[in-house]
Amino acid sequence: MNAERLAIAILACLAAGMTSAQGLPDPTRPPVVLDTAPAVATQTKTGVQSIVRRQGAKSAAVINGQLVELGGRVGDARLVEIGEDSVVLQTGFGRETLHLTPGIGKKPVTTESGGAKRQRVRRAKEEAKP
Repeated sequence: MNAERLAIAILACLAAGMTSAQGLPDPTRPPVVLDTAPAVATQTKTGVQSIVRRQGAKSAAVINGQLVELGGRVGDARLVEIGEDSVVLQTGFGRETLHLTPGIGKKPVTTESGGAKRQRVRRAKEEAKP
């Protein structure tokens, strides 16, 4: 008898929780836009978005949102070279290099050998002693 009452009480609590949750807004739903004006693209994609390097097939790059294979055209420019982080376009005016991450370049890292690092740490400890 007590088990039946407990089961009924649990079911009643669960049902009450489900009905109260139905009135809550979905936090993952995008906001409702009341503007009825037609949507206009405010941001145009320019430059290189991705580089696709293929074994046994032509490499390609996504330029201005368009997949272009090596030798293909983007507007009046031809894709003539695909590097690790850049592409080169040839136009009637010359060559233009587009970088995947403009302003960010690779720099070689110099590392110390294990012995040199131990000596540097040992000297720093000796200098720090009073």
